[in-house]
Amino acid sequence: MQIQIRFQPSFSVARFTLGPNEPIRAESGAMMAMSADTTIAAKAEGGMLKSLKRAALGGESFFITTLTGGPEGGWVDLAPNLPGDLMVVELHDGRDWILAKGAFLGAGSGVTIESQFRGMRMFAGGEGAFLIGATGQGPVVVSAFGAIDRIPLAADQRVVVDSGHFVACEASVQYSLRRASEGGLMQSAKSGEGFVFEFVGPGEVLMQSRNPSALITYLAANGLGARN
Repeated sequence: MQIQIRFQPSFSVARFTLGPNEPIRAESGAMMAMSADTTIAAKAEGGMLKSLKRAALGGESFFITTLTGGPEGGWVDLAPNLPGDLMVVELHDGRDWILAKGAFLGAGSGVTIESQFRGMRMFAGGEGAFLIGATGQGPVVVSAFGAIDRIPLAADQRVVVDSGHFVACEASVQYSLRRASEGGLMQSAKSGEGFVFEFVGPGEVLMQSRNPSALITYLAANGLGARN
């Protein structure tokens, strides 16, 4: 399998070049185009309960789509819902990743995607109590709203990221959720900042240059939301 990220950075598309009968997993509805002999099937990955948890709690689709190359191979283009960049991260030798809601786009067949409980305090940060865990072996394509910034952290090195700009991090990174301002709720409201993640290395953190929730707020405030 080869993965090429095309049309970066604003409207990125991931092209998976597949070997004969080679499968990939993708977020439901992410397929933009594929070679004619590629087959597509959707199922409740991991069974009914895991699929319900992934959809209701993790913010991903109930179904995971499997696309399989033809007898002579093939290709598949995957595109996210929001404009922005894509990045490939490799899972190997226990290097698991944690993804924000909506960040999963596609992965190799050796990767498992499921919701993981991360504490009730996560609700305050807008992520819910569950994030998405990516485990196993192989590549995972993560999507972002805007550009992706990579922050490598050494052991005990810290960084603070607004909760709406978080995309993914290695499972080796420790994190906590808190108000952006130490002055309490009133100071946070005055500053315009809400909750932030504080990450502690070692490991890598990915963040996005735009906040999807802020876009929704802007559209609603300016009367640009969905109309009946």
